[in-house]
Amino acid sequence: MPDSEDFASDAPTAAPGPEPLSVLNAWYDEAVRRGDPMPDAMTLATASADGRPSARIVLYKGLQRGAVLFVTNYTSRKARELTENPRAALVMHFPLLERQVRLEGRVEKATAAESEAYFRSRPRGSQLGAWASPQSRPIASRAELDARAQGVEQRFVGGDVARPDFWGGYLVFPETVELWLGRKDRLHDRFLYTRETDAAPWTISRLAP
Repeated sequence: MPDSEDFASDAPTAAPGPEPLSVLNAWYDEAVRRGDPMPDAMTLATASADGRPSARIVLYKGLQRGAVLFVTNYTSRKARELTENPRAALVMHFPLLERQVRLEGRVEKATAAESEAYFRSRPRGSQLGAWASPQSRPIASRAELDARAQGVEQRFVGGDVARPDFWGGYLVFPETVELWLGRKDRLHDRFLYTRETDAAPWTISRLAP
């Protein structure tokens, strides 16, 4: 992690803002401008009904209805776990800015219209890939996957790629958000935002590093 000397001089005496998702978006935009590597990468943690955790990297697809959007195959492991236990945790890290966002909350599927709108924005290859990959299930070989991809490409040749009904978005509605700002000598700034309902105001507290 880079030295936080650049950030030490402007350590905040108050939280970065009253509403954490606005700060998340502002930090994301700044990370994009600064050339931060993979600014849209998020760690997504889920758990099965019996509490067995799993984590993986997914991509931040912006905000919808006050929630964080990501997309996946609805038959994947993460989707199965979210059906059993519709709660999740997310972490976004912007190393050049030395900032981090941690978010926890309930999860629900995006609407068909929301999923369709995002699917239309994807490159054609990614649209075809959504059909070709039986995500999280065993396959015999790379050749099998390539053959599936070729079959899908032939199926939709000369026309638009329809969105599979087994593919779409999830929305994570935050109940707690932590904004972390790296500082000199490991004396980082941490601000915890909590609320009881989606419509309730955020309560903010500072945490020791």
